[in-house]
Amino acid sequence: MIRLIYENFNPKVHNTRKVAKLVYDVDFRTFDLLFKNPDKAISTIENDLKKHDVTPTFKVILNEDGEVIGMLMAYISKMPHDLRIKSLKLVIVDILDYFVLCDIKKDDLYVAEIAIDPSLRGKGLGKQVLNDVVSYAKDKNLNRVILDADFRNTGAKRLYEKLGFKVFNKKRLKFGNFERGMYNMELIL
Repeated sequence: MIRLIYENFNPKVHNTRKVAKLVYDVDFRTFDLLFKNPDKAISTIENDLKKHDVTPTFKVILNEDGEVIGMLMAYISKMPHDLRIKSLKLVIVDILDYFVLCDIKKDDLYVAEIAIDPSLRGKGLGKQVLNDVVSYAKDKNLNRVILDADFRNTGAKRLYEKLGFKVFNKKRLKFGNFERGMYNMELIL
């Protein structure tokens, strides 16, 4: 098992290009729809990431050599609004998210994004990260851990179910040829 190190994301310290690719991987279908080109989407995400200050809700996951191998965005209850100026297309992603993501209650820990480097997937790291998140939530005496699984991401949904998460709601947004849907999932603590 790899020892995982969680650090607050800092664009002055961490590889912003790699982190941008991980953010892109989480929602590549929506980014591809809006940007039509993965490189353009990743560059826009990277430029946005460079504007971040160090924030405790956005973690990079490092291996023992200090290399970024994943990312995690999680927070308790409501996330403070991010009032930075963003690309219009990134604002559209935020708006689309609003309609399909979990409704967060007091004493919930919400896992907004989790991604592992593609070269390391299938090695149990996602499971390890989620187990760490659940342990943290239990230590904080929270009520539940919640997250979303895209309707099309059956692998993620299976992983969450193996860890004890259950679907408590389904949300879907459709207009024109675009459709986005999420299983809202919870693990009661």
